[in-house]
Amino acid sequence: MPLQNRVDPFGAIVATDARGTLMGNRGGCIHDGDRRLVRRWATKAWITCLLEFKGQRRELMKPGLYTELFFLDEATALAAGHRPCAECRRDDYRRFKAGFTAALEGRGVAIKTAPDMDAILHAERTSEDPQTAPARDLPDGVMVRLDDKAWLKRGGDLLEWSFQGYDGRRPSPDAAVEVLTPPSTLAVIRAGYQVGVHPSAGPSGTGAMG
Repeated sequence: MPLQNRVDPFGAIVATDARGTLMGNRGGCIHDGDRRLVRRWATKAWITCLLEFKGQRRELMKPGLYTELFFLDEATALAAGHRPCAECRRDDYRRFKAGFTAALEGRGVAIKTAPDMDAILHAERTSEDPQTAPARDLPDGVMVRLDDKAWLKRGGDLLEWSFQGYDGRRPSPDAAVEVLTPPSTLAVIRAGYQVGVHPSAGPSGTGAMG
């Protein structure tokens, strides 16, 4: 029976046997001794990590240690409110932090450390106020909600998300849609951060799927 450790773009953690391309956690242990989830997060540090790093091996959901979570791709993780790990994804973390700092300079917010970013992202991902924007104006790598499904902006299209990959495409509507990717992360992507996506999304800028 699959463990409840796969994250969707809405931030929910579910059980499925589909595999992901990134691992991560929510700041610590959120499972019990029977490997069942008992809360949504431990701290505000929600990160995404490489599946393999320096040959390290982990027993999933070991009692008392952080809960390993898995994501289809980086676009999924960012939409759910996670950010790159400062250790195993050091270059991505630096690019993300630089974009975060630049994006928030205009708001008079100082970003010096990872906890500074985590505090802002936590407030955004727990907000009950939906973020909306015209789908056609969103950059590649952003996730939106449409017809109660998650969709990835890719070129001029929206690609339908699933735990297995992207299957289904529609043109980006002119109307405003609910944006799942948190506002600060959206600003980072607008500033030029390149988001990693699952191979099923196809080449960037085309919306084609292989």
